[in-house]
Amino acid sequence: MGGCELRRAPFGAAPDGSAVELYTLTNGAGMSADVSTYGGLVVALRVPDRAGRIGDVVLGYDALAGYLADNSPYLGALVGRYANRIARGELLVDGAWYALERNDGEHHLHGGRGGFHTRLWSARMLQDGRRAGVALHRESPDGEEGYPGNLSVTVTFTVSDENELGIDYTATTDRATVCNLSHHGYFNLDAGARDDVLGHVLTLNAGRFTPVGEGLIPTGELRSVRGTPMDFTSPTPVGARITSGDEQLALGRGYDHNWVLEREGAGLFLAARVSGPLLGRFMEVLTTEPGLQFYSGNFLDGTITGKGGRVYGKRAGLCLESQHYPDSPHQPSFPSTLLRPHETYRSTTVYRFGVEP
Repeated sequence: MGGCELRRAPFGAAPDGSAVELYTLTNGAGMSADVSTYGGLVVALRVPDRAGRIGDVVLGYDALAGYLADNSPYLGALVGRYANRIARGELLVDGAWYALERNDGEHHLHGGRGGFHTRLWSARMLQDGRRAGVALHRESPDGEEGYPGNLSVTVTFTVSDENELGIDYTATTDRATVCNLSHHGYFNLDAGARDDVLGHVLTLNAGRFTPVGEGLIPTGELRSVRGTPMDFTSPTPVGARITSGDEQLALGRGYDHNWVLEREGAGLFLAARVSGPLLGRFMEVLTTEPGLQFYSGNFLDGTITGKGGRVYGKRAGLCLESQHYPDSPHQPSFPSTLLRPHETYRSTTVYRFGVEP
């Protein structure tokens, strides 16, 4: 079986009293991931460092109760129906306007307060010669959080012998709607040995980004990163220019922007590489998506106590969220997120781990 194993255990109760389960996916090299049926949460992700020591590289909580709290900032969550922001919570589909919840000031964020990160998913265990996985499924009803159409969604998490966490998304609808799903993991490759990720070294295979205005809504421009603090085309520490005073960084209190990936054609594309020099771990992000949101944990403010009693302060973790661009429904020049009946939404992202000398 390639050394991959799959276990299931109880993980508490959802707000309606329904049982929540935790699936642990393990390979033969010491990597493992815990995935919850509540919110599609990646509760833990354990990978070896350069000395072979296993450490958990994602922020989160020791118990389900932490994820149920109102102030949980999408730690490890599956976000949808629409990852990122939609301006003014307004959605126009085929000439009809739909009102979405305004849960981020005047704007709609990550599917609303009742988005996919708050929902209970059914689960099916998967295992083959080189992978262990769990397929999560739910039917999102017409009108949920304001979105049109009944959306049938399956998200499959796998761990492979190649030290990869794979996430495959599929969705179908019975009415025209929008769909843009993502994983909102907060990574700290130093696994608690450092309290922030400013020393992490990041490369983004993107020569342009989508600048934002107030409320972090894209202006519609695709701007070159050359000569700006947004340039990660060569390996650069996260903290090297984060306090430079750049207008875009001031708006986001740091990095909270979408990068336009320099992909050609379909299939998996190496979007990013990030390393934690302290313990030698690195992570590569491969995706079929056209964009990647790099968020440097700017709004973590020390009010959250996570695993092992650790307090998550500013920039305790970073997010690399594969996606279509923010506010695409209002930006005709952006890749479309429209999904129609008889079409299938498909997206894949792989987080691949290794070590440097």
